[in-house]
This record gives sequence, C-alpha cells and structure tokens, in this order.
Amino acid sequence: MTAIKHSLQRDIFTPNDERLLSIVNVCKAGKKKKNCFLCATVTTERPVQVKVVKVKKSDKGDFYKRQMAWELRDLTEVDAKDANKENPEFDLHFEKVYRWVASSTAEKNSFISCIWKLNQRYLRKKVEFVNVSAQLLEESVPSGENQSVAGGDEDALDDYQELNAREEQDIEGMMEVCEYAISNAEAFAEKLSSELQVLDGANIQSIMASEKQVNILMHLLDEALAEVDTIEGKLSSYEEMLQSVKEQMDQISQSNRIIQISSTNNHKLLGEIEFLVNHMDLSKGHIKALQDGDLSSPKGIEACINASEALLQCMNVALRPGHEKLTAVKQQQQLFCELRDTFARRLTNHLNNVFVHQGHDQSSTLAQNTAELTLPKHHPLHRDLLRYAKLMEWLKSTQREKYEGLSRTYVDYMTRLYDREIKDFFEVAKIKMAGTTKEGKNKFGLHGSSGKLTGSTSSLNKLAVQGSNSRRSQSSSLLDMGNMSASDLDVADRTKFDKAETDDTDGAIQTKPSASEHRNSMSNEKDMVRMMMTKIFACIEMELNSLIALGDKIDTFNSLYMLVKMSHHVWTAENVDPASYLSTTLGNVLVTVKRNFDKCIFGQIKQMEEVKISKKSKVGILPFVTSFEEFAELAETIFRNAERRGDLDKAYVKLIRAIFTNVEKVANESQKTPRDVVMMENFHHIFSTLSRLKISCLEAERREAKHKYTDYLQAYVINSLGQPLEKLNHFFEGVEARVAQGVREEEVSYQLAFNKQELRKVIKEYPGKEVKKGLDNLYKKVDKHLCEEESLLQVVWHSMQDEFIRQYKHFEGLIGRCYPGSGITMEFTIQDMLEYFSSIAQSH
Repeated sequence: MTAIKHSLQRDIFTPNDERLLSIVNVCKAGKKKKNCFLCATVTTERPVQVKVVKVKKSDKGDFYKRQMAWELRDLTEVDAKDANKENPEFDLHFEKVYRWVASSTAEKNSFISCIWKLNQRYLRKKVEFVNVSAQLLEESVPSGENQSVAGGDEDALDDYQELNAREEQDIEGMMEVCEYAISNAEAFAEKLSSELQVLDGANIQSIMASEKQVNILMHLLDEALAEVDTIEGKLSSYEEMLQSVKEQMDQISQSNRIIQISSTNNHKLLGEIEFLVNHMDLSKGHIKALQDGDLSSPKGIEACINASEALLQCMNVALRPGHEKLTAVKQQQQLFCELRDTFARRLTNHLNNVFVHQGHDQSSTLAQNTAELTLPKHHPLHRDLLRYAKLMEWLKSTQREKYEGLSRTYVDYMTRLYDREIKDFFEVAKIKMAGTTKEGKNKFGLHGSSGKLTGSTSSLNKLAVQGSNSRRSQSSSLLDMGNMSASDLDVADRTKFDKAETDDTDGAIQTKPSASEHRNSMSNEKDMVRMMMTKIFACIEMELNSLIALGDKIDTFNSLYMLVKMSHHVWTAENVDPASYLSTTLGNVLVTVKRNFDKCIFGQIKQMEEVKISKKSKVGILPFVTSFEEFAELAETIFRNAERRGDLDKAYVKLIRAIFTNVEKVANESQKTPRDVVMMENFHHIFSTLSRLKISCLEAERREAKHKYTDYLQAYVINSLGQPLEKLNHFFEGVEARVAQGVREEEVSYQLAFNKQELRKVIKEYPGKEVKKGLDNLYKKVDKHLCEEESLLQVVWHSMQDEFIRQYKHFEGLIGRCYPGSGITMEFTIQDMLEYFSSIAQSH
C-alpha cells in the first residue's frame, strides 16, 4: 500500500499541488468488484482545500487516473455501519449517498480517522460520524483560535500548529540576537523564560498604574449611557407623533381610494348607459315605418328595409352580463318583439296579395306573342319582387315559419301561372310543327325516291348552316313553320326544325321565383331554390319530352338538330352552375334526345339490313349508300362546332361499318349485276363521299373504301375482259407449260404442236377487224353492267385497255423469246389497239 501511495502522490497529486494523507482500497457495494482508491488530500497552497478523490486504474492497467473528486465541506455524514464489530462497509453522504466496501477493516478505520481529523482542523461545519468507534475519534485540543489534530496516523497529519508569518519573523529575529540559540537550546530557553517573567511583571505593573484612567473611563461610560437614555426618550416621543401622522395619512389615502373607485364606477356606468342607448334605441321614424310604412311604393319599401335592418341590429345586439336583468332593457326588448311581429304580419299579408295577383296575371299571354311564339316575359313581375329581396331575407332570419309559408304561397301561384303558359306554349308549338308535314310518312326511308333529299347541295348547306348557327341567347322563334305547305319533308323542313329553341335565358326557365333566389354560397340555399324551381316548372321536362317525341315522330333526323341544340344548352347551363335546376332538367331531356338519336342510327342500320333489290334490274348505287351521303352532309352542317361531336363520330363508325357489311351482302345476292360491279360502284361512291366531306374519324374507312374499289375494279376488268384472243391465249398457255416442264424457250419451236407453222395459223385467226368487233361487244356488255350515276364506264374501259395492252405485250415477249428470228408478228399493233378502244368509246 505504501508503494501505491507513493506512486499516487508522485503521478497524480504532486502535479496538482496536493498532498496525499490517507488512502483506502474500495469497491462499490452490491456490484461487480471493480476496485478503486479513495484518497484524502489537502492542497499545499493557502487557503487549504480538503478533498476526497476517487482514483482508478486505466482500462489498459498500466497507470492510474483521477476519476472523481468531492470537497470535504460537501460531506454531511460518515456511516461506518457498525461501531462494535469489524465491518469493511461504510457510506459517505455527499449530494447523494455513496456506499463502499473496503479491502480491509483496518484501511477503512484509518481512512475514517483521517477524515475526522481533517474535519476537526479545517471545517467550521462539522461532519456527523455515525456508527464509528470512539477510539477512532480523538478530541481536538484548542490552541488560540485554531484547532489542532491530536493523535492518529503520523503519516496522515503532523502534531503541530503552523506558525503564521509574523510569528516566524519574530522567532527568526530572536534567534539572530542569540547566536547560541541553535547550539545551546537550554540556555536559549532559560533566557526566553526569564524575559517572559520580566514581561509578565511589566504587564502587571502597567495594569495597576492605569487603574485611575480605567475609573475615569467607566465614569464617562456611565454618562454616555445616561445620554443614550435621554435620546431614547425623545425618539419615543417622536415615534408617537409620527404614528399619529401615519394614521391621518392612511385615512387620507383610504378616502382618495374610495373617490377613485367611485369615479371609475361612474365612468363604467356611463359607458354601459351609452352602450344601451346607442345599440338599443330605435328612432321614431323607424318605428313608424315598421307600423304603418307603405309596402307598395319604392320609397316606402326603402324606409321599411332600413327600419327592419335597424330593428334586427337592436334585437341581435350582444348584451353584456347583467343587462338582461334591467327593467328598461326588458321593456325595450318587448317593444322590439312587438314591432317585429307587427311588421312580419304586415309584410306577409302584403306579399301574399302580390303573389296572388301575379299568379292570375293575364297582361302578357301567349296569344300576344304568336308571331314569334315565345313565352311571355315577366320582367315587370320580377322587378317588383326584387324590391322585396332584403325584406324577405329579414323575414327569413326573424320569422322562419312565416317565410316558409310565404314561399309555399309563391310556389303555388307561380306554378299555376307558368304551368298554364308553358302548356299553351308547347301546344301551339306542336300544332305549328305538325302542320309542316304529313304525318305517317317515312321521309328518310331507304326504299325509294321518297328517301332522297330534294334541292341542290348548295341550298342544303346554306339552309342547314343558317339553322346550326342560330344559337340565340335572346328570345328566338320556335318552329316558325306556319307558312310551310310542302307535302314532303324536304331540306327546308329540316332546317326550319333547327330553329326550334326554347327561350332558356330570358324566359320561364331563368325566372327568379322570389328574392330568396339570390345567389348564396350556402348549399341549403341552393337546394331550396332548386326545390322551388322543380315545383314551379314541374311541367317543363314533361312538355319538352313530348315536343321531342313529336319531332322524332315527324322525322327521326330531327334528333340530330335536337342533340346539338340541347347539348349546347346543357353545356351553357353547366358552365354557370352544374348543379342548377336548369342544368339538371336539360340534362334529363338530353338523355331522351340522345336515346332518340341512337334509335335513329339503329333504324338506319336496320333498314340497311332489310333492303331488297330487284332481280330484273341492275343494282347501281344502293339506297342506303345514298342515304348515308345525305345523312353525312346534313350531319356535318348541323354538328359543325358542336359540343357533342363525339356522339356523331361514334354513329358514323356504326353506320359505315354497317354499310360495308350490307353492300357486300347485296353484292353476293345480286343476280342481274355482277358482284364486282356492285362492290366497285358502291365503294367508289363511298370513297368519293368521304373524300369530299373529309370526316376525320372515318379516315381509315375512307382508305379501306378506296382499297376495295380498286381491288374490285381490277377484278371486274380481268373477269370481263377475259381472253379476247382465246385461241392465241390457249396456244401461249401451252408454250408456257412446256417451258415450265423444262423445255428451253428457244427449243419450243421444235415441238410439233407449237412450231412456227401452228403459231402463224393461230395468229391469222385474229385480224384487226375481228379484234375491234370483239372489243365493241365487250363495251356494250360493260355499259349494261354499270349504272349512270357513278359514271365509271370510261374508267373501266380505260382499265380494260391497259389490261389488253399488257396481254399483247406478254404475247409479243413470248414470240420474241421462243421463236427468235422467225419474223412472226401479230396481225395488229398497239397503236391499232389504242385506235380501236378510242373509236369504240367515242362511237357510244
């Protein structure tokens, strides 16, 4: 342990100017034993600091390191656990309790003893030692003002008190005077003792000589005490006087505080009175307006509006706590309630009368608008009602039941008015619509001439464009067909139908049922307005559907116009408010129109499938092909810039695919006209129509139609031309067969059946005159097969000319390769052939 102590002193404490006094090897109680050392140290410099330092070996184990330190003045208790038995455990109470187990009881006792001595010597606040043997605690011996540490470990503390600086100087001076102080200590001690006795005697004599001065001093002290008593008496009297003044000042302060409180209360009371007067006072003019104001004149209505708003503000004022208990406030509130009830009753009765009057209004009837056939305008009625908008809002917020009852009255009478006008309007519209055509005829059938549109294409486009562009937002004419007397439904009929527009922006549908229909962001407001309009205009949807059904019955193609118009109206309404009554109603009608449009397309497809052709006459251009052209021309003018173009494109695809299928079906069933001619002519017509109309969604079908037309033209030419030089064809077919069997071309002439003599014999059978005669018969045959409408005769004839020339060149090529140097040629040339074809075409 001495070696460890020496090592710790040298490595840890000397560098820090500390001196190690005691050491104990310990470990923490109750844990895995990791030994460390607790060291008691003091600093070598003044003021002296006493510490308990925890030292631990490093992790590598080759040196010690300082881990923790506590000031001894922070130690409050040392618990040795047992004063009678040997026990290595002890506790040190700093800011918390540290429990240790020493390696031996002797080391623990030595360390505790050292702590006790350091505590006695350096600390004013003594540490409490518990369960410590009395033998370890030595009594301290006082010496002057300091306490010395007696007994104990000599290594821990020295048994002497340190001299202060002055004492050291005095001793050094004394020892310098006595040269023998060091060599003869006894003589020096005797000398000091004799001098001490001399000083003691001198001190006693000095005390006895100063007795007189002490008596004088005591007398002065007595006088001073008497003077102090006098001053204390005066101070007491002064204090009593000040106490009286203090009481008076307290009374004054209390009075001032009461005055301040009173002033504050008065200001607050005045503020409350001003608040009640400013917010709960209704002028006499407002009271008179509420009681007797004229609800018919604009000035009277304005005065009532101002008065009702002022009344509502007074009734809705947020009263402060306690106001409702004031009698004046109660009386004023009662007055407000009476005025509210009185005015609400007057307003309800007046508006009831207004609604009843408007419901029986006959000032603007349908008969007065027969020229344009528009719904009567009710702008004056709307203008009169709008003046009551704010009053209706007031009634809604104050008398909800009266407001709802008034709304029901309005809906009831307006329903009667609009129901009568709308039904009359649609009845006249139906009469005029039905008067323009004969009922019961299929105007766009696929069975005959009745399915054709009359009039030139230019007039059709002109009339249709005028109809499709007439998107009037103001009052528009509805079915202005009174002067139409044609027996058949022609182009003009259809374009007239296009003018059929209900006035949905300035007529009945956009009317404002009441002032409550002002725009309100609240969803329940919109729901209420929508519900009122649903009741008022309950017949609108039914009448529109009836009108649409009549138009569809007259002519199914009318669904095109209706789809475009209704789609535009729905689109316009949805841009304003997708959830509005108008948008919802027109949307429902649009569903019906779309269904009719789909039925129209389905009807056309069904008529295609049911078409029958005559067995005795040539087919020509099929009726449904012509009808599709007419339909497409009409649809393109109607749907130009339309919002529902997609519906037409889908219908186009359905129709064109049905046409393709049924053209092929008819061609297969045809007995008079060759199949290739039916396919060629009709697909040529379809290709021409699609190329002219430039319908983008049918571009693929246009290319397909062109391809089919070209294929069937070529097939017809080949089949119809056949083999005009039949024997020559058979001869060269045999030549080609020999070559295919392996005979060299230049050796074919050595074959008995295909020698030069046989070739000359066959060529002589086809002189130019016979060839021309055969071509003339072929031209007549083709002319019988082709129809005049499509004008494909010259195209087919030119294709046959090209095919004939191709065959001629093929024969010449075989003669040149198989009969070289023979000088054999055809009886006619290519130039002769061109003249034959040209002269035949011109002669017919």
